Amino acid sequence: MRGLAALFLTLSLTGAPEAQELRGHGGPVRAIAVDPAGEVALTGSFDTSAIRWRLASGVAEAVLRAHDGSVNAAVALGEGRFATGGEDGRIAIWPAAGRTPERVIVAHEAPIVALTAGPDGTFASAAWDGTAALWSPQGEERRRLRGHQGNVNGVAFMPAGGLVTSGYDATLRLWPQDPARPPVVVTLPTPLNGVVVAPDGEIVVAGADGKLHFVSAAGEVLGEREVGPTPLIALALSPDGKRVAAGGIRGDVAIIERSTRAVVATLVGPGLPVWSLAFSPDGGEIFSGGGDRMVRRWDARTGEHIGAVIPQAGEDPLAAFSGERGAEVFRACAACHTLTPDGGNRAGPTLYGIFGRRIASAPGYDYSPALRALSIVWSGQTIARLFEIGPNAYLPGTKMPEQRVTSEADRQALVDFLRKATAPR
Repeated sequence: MRGLAALFLTLSLTGAPEAQELRGHGGPVRAIAVDPAGEVALTGSFDTSAIRWRLASGVAEAVLRAHDGSVNAAVALGEGRFATGGEDGRIAIWPAAGRTPERVIVAHEAPIVALTAGPDGTFASAAWDGTAALWSPQGEERRRLRGHQGNVNGVAFMPAGGLVTSGYDATLRLWPQDPARPPVVVTLPTPLNGVVVAPDGEIVVAGADGKLHFVSAAGEVLGEREVGPTPLIALALSPDGKRVAAGGIRGDVAIIERSTRAVVATLVGPGLPVWSLAFSPDGGEIFSGGGDRMVRRWDARTGEHIGAVIPQAGEDPLAAFSGERGAEVFRACAACHTLTPDGGNRAGPTLYGIFGRRIASAPGYDYSPALRALSIVWSGQTIARLFEIGPNAYLPGTKMPEQRVTSEADRQALVDFLRKATAPR
């Protein structure tokens, strides 16, 4: 259900004043976008969901479902709106509130892997069908860019107009604003992944050779910077264009001063691939998403991790259950689900009084039609079964990401904890 099945689509509660990791996805975090106001972020994952987060509190506001496959790309469109691109070749445009997209576009014939925002609310997409496309703020196609011989892995707007795309065919293509003019084709020595463009027009592209390649706005190759021995798969540019963050397969993120090509800081993660990166609008913070299913937050100047993984004891709603295995299993759920009568609904409904409650019946929560049509009553047996076989098998028609608790002991501990913590009082 988009209630209890959302149990594991959450983040740890953040304490004031420090931010925490954003925990909630059930698979690697493939995309991160931050609204220009710096108040809201949207993330996409291999678990087929997007999550909208309130950054000041770290609370997940909504779990968003529109894609039949992984959510590979996200972009902020301004005024709280976002767009996501998926493995299904579709783009979903999301309003500032609610869980229903304004529009879903059949945009490409293969997975979309990059989205970027342009002037006046326009945006562009890149996909593995060998094309990129330019879209109006409402999602109407304005231009289709064809020419790459293989996957298009990156797209960015040029300051003077036009677009640049990067491809697995090792070419960078600079597309003039005038569709009648052919692109400038720059061939580099390696397949290319993400691409960004600085305010002065310099292009930075991530290579499968573990290097950043620098190209002028006219297509002149300016130089390169080796970051590591493995492919670079995530790239972000600071708002002022002075620094580039690049992440790779091994999990570290290098922050490079663009003017000198020097590595000024390294963000040391858990050793798993970093799939997505984003700077905060003020340039002070970097968000990284990767194979550990969370979004980590870093000081962009020092490279130091921001916040603790586990909330401070005085700020932890589970402090009273310290040492209980069931509470630890539930910990990742605390930001999307409350347990008390005054907690209310968040991205998922409150779990207060869950035992004996019919599915999709918590007051004030907007359940999906598929869940409202079911007749399950939540009990120790039904909760355990949900996480034993997963939402897709237990709740036919649900759009929830697949989540399972494979240990029977952990499932029982979770049930015992929920029975105690959600009991009416």
